[in-house]
Amino acid sequence: WYHDNLTRHAAEALLLSNGQDGSYLLRKSNEREDLYSLSVRGKDSVKHFHVERTGTSFKFGFNEFSSLKELVMHFANQPLIGSETGTLIVLKYPYPCQVEEPSIYESVRVHTAMQTGRTESDLVPNAPSLGTKEGYLIKQGKIVKSWKTRWFTLHRNELKYFKDQTATEPIRALDLTECSAVQFDYSQERVNCFCLVFPLRTYYLCAKTGIEADEWIKILRWKLSQIRKQLEERHATLSS
Repeated sequence: WYHDNLTRHAAEALLLSNGQDGSYLLRKSNEREDLYSLSVRGKDSVKHFHVERTGTSFKFGFNEFSSLKELVMHFANQPLIGSETGTLIVLKYPYPCQVEEPSIYESVRVHTAMQTGRTESDLVPNAPSLGTKEGYLIKQGKIVKSWKTRWFTLHRNELKYFKDQTATEPIRALDLTECSAVQFDYSQERVNCFCLVFPLRTYYLCAKTGIEADEWIKILRWKLSQIRKQLEERHATLSS
């Protein structure tokens, strides 16, 4: 979580967009050569605290450490730090310097001029699947038409829903290759509803906002179009 030459503004942008309350990182200070800055996210803002290098040690508040490694070990114990305003901030999540790429890409085949003696099979990257999405939606029951909040996850061609975000086993996994349509639904008394049409059942779901409902519909429709495209390509290959 040591980010060397990261600027103050870049640290704030990283922690606010990707971090959470208690996320923190250490960087070189923009002010002096002998200073480091500990940037910590608390609620909706980022606080910066000086760590001073004094000869052979590093000074932070009333504490002194013989090395940055010792400082890191100290912060691994999740201490509280107080700001001038009197607020206490808990250091919980060190923000890693090397962040893994999120799984948001569809597998692709790379087409290029074969100038290096390689074949096309050497040029197929192993990319994870695009269009993963998760979040809470309100779902109508099949027999009793009551509405319950469920945690939904979309990965590859499967839409799973769970009792809540902490549940490990899904209540059901829907195979999108069997879904014929995804569309806004205005037949319910609730707003921001949409439905997924399957041969044996139509699933009615509601999102908290219209924007969220729109995002789910767009990504699900994109999935269905990809499925159809793959089926058409397979059919064309078999026909030929």
